[in-house]
Amino acid sequence: MHKSILSLVFLFLATSTFAQLTLQQKLQSDLNLNTQFQVLLAQSRSQDADFKIVRKSNIEIIQKNVNDSISKYTKEIASLKSSSSSSIATVTGLKDSLHSVQSELLTEKQKTDSISFIGIDFAKSAYHMMVWIIIAVLGIGFFTMLVSFRKAKVDTVEHQKTAEETQNEFQQYKKKAMEKEQLLKRQLLDEQLKRDS
Repeated sequence: MHKSILSLVFLFLATSTFAQLTLQQKLQSDLNLNTQFQVLLAQSRSQDADFKIVRKSNIEIIQKNVNDSISKYTKEIASLKSSSSSSIATVTGLKDSLHSVQSELLTEKQKTDSISFIGIDFAKSAYHMMVWIIIAVLGIGFFTMLVSFRKAKVDTVEHQKTAEETQNEFQQYKKKAMEKEQLLKRQLLDEQLKRDS
């Protein structure tokens, strides 16, 4: 009987040690802290309803895990803060860049909406209207010159006809005047011959 109690105690210690090793192995695994606490509470011995007996080594493992997690989360927070500050700087830089691009775009729009003519800036619509007015004035001037040219040509042709007619009349008058002069000279000669004879 003594052997059976001793074997039971040995068996109890062996299973307790085996359970303890598996508990320590579980606590040292990559479980999250909440799960580790639940495993610790579930596998710890109960003294009564309000108290549990927990090995000091298991608490030290949990404490080490908590400290490691706090250190890890502190590093992550620092990293996030630095990336957040760099993101804020990037966003600020992008906003400044956006404002400069918008001002350049506004300047370019004003440049494209205006045209410089003879050193004066005109709005495109005013420039186009001015160009069409100039084209219309030049067209009217050209049409007026064309009409004047045709009228001058007609007048020139008429004056040439009149000049030719006048020239013909003058030639006929000259011819008649010469004939008359010759006739008068003959008559004068005839008269002189009559008087001399």
